[in-house]
Amino acid sequence: MTPSPASRFRSWVDELRRSENQLTLFLSIIVGVLVGLVTVAFILTTGRLAARMYPAGGSGWRRLLVPTLGSLFTGLLLARYFPFARGSGIPQTKYALMVNDGFIRIRTVIGKLLCCSTSLASGMALGREGPSVQVGAGIASVIGRNSGLSRDQVKSLIPVGCSAALAAAFNTPIAAVIFTLEEIMGDLHATVLGTAVLSSAASWMVLHYFLGDEPLFHVPAYRLLHPSELAVYAVLGVVGGLASVAFVKLLLGMRLRFQRLPKSTLWIQPVVGGLTVGLLGYFYPDVMGVGYTLIDRVLNGDAVLTTVAVLAVLKIVATATCYASGNAGGIFGPSLFIGAMLGAATGGVAHVLFPGITAGPGAYALVGMGTAFAGILRTPFTSVIMIFELTRDYTIIVPLMISNTIAYFISQKLQHEPIYDALAQQDGVHLPDTRLRTRLGEAVTVMRTDFTILPGELSVTAAAPLIEASEFDAWPVADGQEFRGMIRRAELTLPIAQGAAEKSIEQLLAERAEGETGDPTEFPHLHPDHSLHQVLEKMGQSGLSVLPVVSRANLHQLMGIVVLGDVLKAYGFPKDMPVSAVTSGDFS
Repeated sequence: MTPSPASRFRSWVDELRRSENQLTLFLSIIVGVLVGLVTVAFILTTGRLAARMYPAGGSGWRRLLVPTLGSLFTGLLLARYFPFARGSGIPQTKYALMVNDGFIRIRTVIGKLLCCSTSLASGMALGREGPSVQVGAGIASVIGRNSGLSRDQVKSLIPVGCSAALAAAFNTPIAAVIFTLEEIMGDLHATVLGTAVLSSAASWMVLHYFLGDEPLFHVPAYRLLHPSELAVYAVLGVVGGLASVAFVKLLLGMRLRFQRLPKSTLWIQPVVGGLTVGLLGYFYPDVMGVGYTLIDRVLNGDAVLTTVAVLAVLKIVATATCYASGNAGGIFGPSLFIGAMLGAATGGVAHVLFPGITAGPGAYALVGMGTAFAGILRTPFTSVIMIFELTRDYTIIVPLMISNTIAYFISQKLQHEPIYDALAQQDGVHLPDTRLRTRLGEAVTVMRTDFTILPGELSVTAAAPLIEASEFDAWPVADGQEFRGMIRRAELTLPIAQGAAEKSIEQLLAERAEGETGDPTEFPHLHPDHSLHQVLEKMGQSGLSVLPVVSRANLHQLMGIVVLGDVLKAYGFPKDMPVSAVTSGDFS
């Protein structure tokens, strides 16, 4: 009897499940095609909504009213139904990959598409690329979980969805893969390179099938007119680096202020961004939206010096306010706009001063795009490849590399924390810095889970017998299930000597917090994926030989402790060496 098509299909699926490599490759193509289709629909929907909200010849009052009402609508949706759809989505994607086992809800994907389409169509000064990355990662997560994949396999599909989304949203398949490895994974040698390339190519082909083979920007051929012109590009790197730092610090500072407002105002906070864009857009319409049309004109030489300089400043204010107030949208596109305007302004000044040896403003706008991108997002390699793919012009690559490097260096020196990591930290999530990992191992490999925890209400007198015979110099303190911090041996013995042994450990922690000038909620801690090098570094900074290991999602969730002696044993020190000998430096 000949097997039916349905039974043959089931047999093929079962065989595919048994072959992990084949299944991964197959799902990478499926994710790429599906993410490409969703991204194309996202682009078309946003464009058609914007055309209805801003019809040709419409009154100026629309520029004030539409973004205000649009932000009010999305604010209600974000506060009530889609709390994880705020912002760009890249910090949330990194959180899902590194902390949450690759888990992203389909509800978040739907919310992101709905809220971002409304925000961008109404004129918010934000971009579609970052949200597309979260949508792509979410689709990959849902497909992976429903295909019966293991936790690690689901996590490996997240970057596949990211590269597919960015390839379609930005029309840059190579830069999409590089950005996924450089920013999302934090490792250009990640093992997902092959599957990310496959999904990126599949998504890009879907984009070209529906929207045609057109670059995002049409750029005339530019070339270096004179070797001394490189000095002007170096100046552009300085300008772009300083502007990038100003933008990042403004956005983070404003966002922190919004976070300190009462939770009951969460639904109306996005209106501040909408109203700001509306007011600025009433006088300068080009500030609204992502601004790709104006970028294209500027790249082709249509730039008035004072106008582009003003637009660069206003875009920094508008984008920072829109993002900080909680609207849905990213900073990819706005960073290109800011860079193009700064580049055109710098090039305009240079061309006035040195007309014989400098190109027109369009060439500097092109380099400025990559410069701001490298300074704001801190992905210098991606920025070079991305500008090349967007423009399909290789001749300006050397000035671009010089300017990008300078901007990246300035940004790193003046703003130590990359913007996406800083945004995650403001949300209480400490993302790992994969660049600092070593091959030796991570904190989890030497973490102890069997140890003494001192209750916060315990008195010093009651704690004394518990610590007397211990070799440690500090112990974790918890109030119920909530970890409060570490208490040192000296902090427990001093009250006894002063006749204040009736004090509770909680009182001692409170007194210590009052005497500290830093953030009282911060304390020396580790995360499971910290390298042993980082463990030793943090122990040296804190002066403690015992440090708590806490969750990245919640600093008050204690997972274990790491002891200096255990770390040194991992490095090859004698196993019978007591911790006291290590801390005292007596290795005889």
